[in-house]
Amino acid sequence: MWRNLLSSNYLDKSFNQQLIRLVIPIALQNLISALAVTVDVVMLGFINQSAMSAVSLAGQVTFVLTLFYMGLASGVGILTAQYWGKQDLKTIERVLSIGCMYTSVVSLFFFGISMLMPDVLMGLFTNDEDLISYGSQFLQVLSFSYLVGGISQMYFSVIRSMENARLSAWISSVCLILNILFNAFSIFILYPDDPDKAIVAVALSTVLARFIEFGSCIVHSVKGKIKLKFPKRDKVQRNLQRDYLKYTFPIQGNYIVWGCAIAATAAIIGHIHADMVAANSVASVVKNLVIVLCGGIASGGSVLIGKYLGNGQIETAKKYGNIITSYSIIFGILAGIMTLLIKPLVFQVISLDEQAQHYLNGMLFICAYYCIPKSINSVTIGGIFVAGGDSKFGFWCDTIVMWIIILPLGYLSAFVWQLPPIAVFAIICLDEVIKAPIAFIRYRRFKWLNNITRDLSTQN
Repeated sequence: MWRNLLSSNYLDKSFNQQLIRLVIPIALQNLISALAVTVDVVMLGFINQSAMSAVSLAGQVTFVLTLFYMGLASGVGILTAQYWGKQDLKTIERVLSIGCMYTSVVSLFFFGISMLMPDVLMGLFTNDEDLISYGSQFLQVLSFSYLVGGISQMYFSVIRSMENARLSAWISSVCLILNILFNAFSIFILYPDDPDKAIVAVALSTVLARFIEFGSCIVHSVKGKIKLKFPKRDKVQRNLQRDYLKYTFPIQGNYIVWGCAIAATAAIIGHIHADMVAANSVASVVKNLVIVLCGGIASGGSVLIGKYLGNGQIETAKKYGNIITSYSIIFGILAGIMTLLIKPLVFQVISLDEQAQHYLNGMLFICAYYCIPKSINSVTIGGIFVAGGDSKFGFWCDTIVMWIIILPLGYLSAFVWQLPPIAVFAIICLDEVIKAPIAFIRYRRFKWLNNITRDLSTQN
């Protein structure tokens, strides 16, 4: 593969330019998304460690909801990319309406349970009364952001799949800056000595930022090529909805299986020790930030591969799939190196107890190695396979690896064998290591090379 990477076929300037135009904005938006989730956690660390840990655990509910958004948006993105290859804008508009319909139902459900039973949700992740109290207050206010966040994500997925990733990155950047400013005003000016009120104010800041983001999508939709509309009710829509569900269900199942397992591992960590929770909160922030470029390559590559497949350029899709896979290894290594380089800075910025610092030091070393297989799996399972409609593989892979191997081992190592906390964390992080060789074998079989579009213009 390394020899191929240096060959003339792999130095395709046209493709690389297309990829860069997509990867940079998408990576920027991934960075912004990661920061949007973690900025509340980091900034509340200036109040106290308990507030930071509580909001981190409360964020697991948002994390699970985001998994639904990601699954539904992936289904939208698959169909949009391939119909974009055919320049079929009317069908893309229909795809967006279908995605918005399903995400609205999911958003309302999460709004209801977060508003009415936040203490029950927090109790799933910790038995610390202070963390439950702080987290419940945060979750109740934050739940209002769920009402609009899903529709924004569907719209972003469509315009990214139409190779206009800059707009979504721009909107998200502005909203992140506003969120940080609102947080700073709440923490440092309004309630510097009142953790309860500061937590509520920070949650409200996030809600305001999400509504501004949604409003920006509405404005762009009015002026842009693709409009936000209610779903139609005809044969074309029914056929398109069947296609959407066919390719979305396995992806959604994959995200839910994987995400719920990640939430379960957070619950295992949450029941070990409060210092372990604090350290894991920071380690998760670092890990999510350093792999954003890998996620950009996965998403950008998925858009281009989907476009080529939708246009019937099978061999071109295969050729560029090889290039993107090679890039995933390179940038995974770079992400691991970056984790080690910024480790001293993390300890200077974040104030933790001595025991929590000890845990964090070990976690960051483990995260550095984790980045390499994570990058490979993101590009193959989450990018290339999905672009070609081979979405069932990821579901079965995560079901077996996470629920049959990792979670039982994590539970046994924490509560039965009572291994040291860092050993438990290392075992929990083995999932990507196990999946990487399996994903590579699947990739080399090329079952992902599929054109999944249909001619909807002849249907009534």
